Amino acid sequence: MHDVQAILDAIGCKQAALFGVSEGGPMSLLYAASYPQRTSALVIYGSYAKQSRARDYPFGWDDQQWQRVLQDMEENWGSPQSLSIGMRTAGAGDDPLRADRIASYFRASASPGAAAAIMRMNRDIDVRHILSATHVPTLVIHRTGDPVIEVGQARYLAQHIPGAKLVELPESVHTPWLGNRDAILDAVEQFLTGTQRARVSERLLATILFADIVGSTERVAAIGDNPWRELLNEFYVQVREVLQQYRGREISTAGDGFLAAFDGPARAIRCASALGDAVRPLGLKVRCGIHTGECELIGNDLAGIAVHIGARVAALATPGEVLVSQTVRDLVAGSGLALRGSGLTQAKGRAGRLAPVPGCAELNCAAVPR
Repeated sequence: MHDVQAILDAIGCKQAALFGVSEGGPMSLLYAASYPQRTSALVIYGSYAKQSRARDYPFGWDDQQWQRVLQDMEENWGSPQSLSIGMRTAGAGDDPLRADRIASYFRASASPGAAAAIMRMNRDIDVRHILSATHVPTLVIHRTGDPVIEVGQARYLAQHIPGAKLVELPESVHTPWLGNRDAILDAVEQFLTGTQRARVSERLLATILFADIVGSTERVAAIGDNPWRELLNEFYVQVREVLQQYRGREISTAGDGFLAAFDGPARAIRCASALGDAVRPLGLKVRCGIHTGECELIGNDLAGIAVHIGARVAALATPGEVLVSQTVRDLVAGSGLALRGSGLTQAKGRAGRLAPVPGCAELNCAAVPR
């Protein structure tokens, strides 16, 4: 709290709005109650008044949960296998590559003992008694499916802080920079300014390439988790080399697949074909789906119906096959690429056909010959 005061003094800021995240929430609450003249507003996200359960407080973790968390941090801190709160908070999920990166970050940031000591300090935090003394405009934001801090914590804060406003968002992620970040920013902007700028979505035409490894579940079962993780890392090394060669842009990776974007469909098809050759020495096969359409650009990510269609096309590809939509087939006419019909057509009432995609015209698929 005194650090915050020192920073405001150093930059000549007489009054500021505070944004308290997770365990930063109690400190922000204490600051606002102690220095209301220096606090213009308070935003509390994914936070709590007390993180340990008690007879008069049915939220937070009980003693057994705390014991499991602290023991895991001391024994597995900085390991991709860790079940600690840190890995769940950072959104490692089922992505081995992301888990490795997060684990490396944790190892570089703190020792197991230091991390556990911080968590023990957090276990003892309790600011319930100062909530009624918080007399600055307060917004409490919480994701209803937060896996770390249950939503009841936020509701308790909103009920006990005079005049507080509660905004619940329908997501199951804790870290604010993951998931739908714009929903958080919009709520904060509306609260602090009284208005919200209309978002003009940035759209562009892009060719979407989806690819995933065939038979990954069986492969993991056959070779084990650690060898699979090493194999998957090598797979992504090969993928990125091929993407760079064909000027593709990596959008996201999830589990055993990836999404990439290209500025031309012919280049995407050649990249997908080359990808199959690149990963074959690893004993892997991939199925690829390609579609071209108008996408919404959200930061570095792409969204919209075109992305959904690309995913649908990829799901229909057979092992080792590159399957493209009719749009792609039309656009590569004259490119020298030879495609064959796949017999897959989007049409209502026909067995063995693609299910209709809302907002999409007739979708036929063609395959790149092996």
